[in-house]
Amino acid sequence: MEKSLNFREFIITRLIKLCGYSAIVFVALIFIFLMKEGIPTFQEVEPGILFSARWYPIEDYFGILPLITGTIMVTLGAALFAIPLGIGAAIYISEISPRWMREILKPLVELLGGLPSVVLGFLGILILSPFLRGFLNLPTGLTALAGSMLLGGIAVPTIVSVAEDALDAVPRAYREGAWALGATRWQTIWRVTLPAASSGVLTAVMLGIGRAIGETMTVMMVTGNAPVLALSLSNLFSPVRTMTATIAAEMGEVANGSIHYHTLFFIGMVLFLISLAINITASSVVFRTKKRYERILS
Repeated sequence: MEKSLNFREFIITRLIKLCGYSAIVFVALIFIFLMKEGIPTFQEVEPGILFSARWYPIEDYFGILPLITGTIMVTLGAALFAIPLGIGAAIYISEISPRWMREILKPLVELLGGLPSVVLGFLGILILSPFLRGFLNLPTGLTALAGSMLLGGIAVPTIVSVAEDALDAVPRAYREGAWALGATRWQTIWRVTLPAASSGVLTAVMLGIGRAIGETMTVMMVTGNAPVLALSLSNLFSPVRTMTATIAAEMGEVANGSIHYHTLFFIGMVLFLISLAINITASSVVFRTKKRYERILS
C-alpha cells in the first residue's frame, strides 16, 4: 500500500513538473518560430527603412516606428484608466463593501472579464466614438483615446479579480493590529493591507497591462488605423495604429514568404519582446517587494 502511494506521488510530481516545463517550452517554440519568420526582414529591408516613420507596404515602406508608438500610447492610456479604477474597485470589494454586496460584485466583475472584445469594439464604434467626437469637437471619434478607454475597460476586470484575491489573502491579524493601534479604516487599508498585498496587486496590474497590449479586435475597430508617429499628447485625440491591429488586418492579404509577410512576423517578434520585458520587470519588482516586506516583518 505504501509503495502504491509513493508511486502515485512520484507520477503526480513528475506530471506537475512536466506541465511547468511545457509552458516554458511552448513559449520558447513560439519565439523561435517568430524569429525564423521575422529575422529575414533584416536581409530584405534596410534598417533605415525598417525603423522609419512611414508604413505603406504597397510602395515598399515598412517603417514600424508609427506602430510601436501607437501601441505604447494606447497601452499607457489604458493603464491610466484601468489601474486607478481596478485597484479602487478591488479595495472596495475586499475591504469596504458588505458581504452581500461582495457576493454580487465579484461574480459580476468576472462576468465582465469574459465579454468578447469584438462586442466592446462595436460598443465603441456605436456609442463611445460618436460621444468623443461630439464632446471634444474632434474630426473623428476613432482615436487613440477611444482605444485607450476601451482597453482600460477590458483590463479592469482582470486587475479587480486578481487584486481583490491578493487583498483578501492578507491575514486579518494585520488589520486588527492596526485598529488596536488606533488606525482608521483608510489608514489600515493604505498603510497595512495594501502594502502587505503589494506583490499580488502589482501582478494584477501587469496582467491587466498584458491583456491590453495584446488586444487586437477592439483597437482595430476604434483607433482609426492611421500609421502616424504618436510622440505628443495631441496624438491621443487622433487616429493611430497598433502592432496587433496591423498584424490582424494585413496578415490575411500578404503572400507567403514575401517581404511584407516577414515584416509582419518581425512586428510580432518585437511585440513578443516588449511583453517579455514587461513581465520580467514585473517579476523582478514583485520579488524585491516580497523580500523587502519579509525583512520588515522579521
